[in-house]
Amino acid sequence: MRYMTQTVLDSINNKISLLQTEARTLRSFVIGVLGRDQEGEYKPSFIKSVLRSASKAGNIVFRNKKSFLKKLRG
Repeated sequence: MRYMTQTVLDSINNKISLLQTEARTLRSFVIGVLGRDQEGEYKPSFIKSVLRSASKAGNIVFRNKKSFLKKLRG
């Protein structure tokens, strides 16, 4: 039975890590190309603004459907 030295194991782990990084990069590229919106790309500032707004808690609470409709109409 042959045992691998630590140097060989480190080399293999390094190569696997590099392959994982390349696979992630390629996957990101493919998704970016295939998932491109037909209307074009959004501005990064708009995306940041939307994400920031989505992370904040809302300040309007609806108790029932009447109050919800009142807010929509008013």
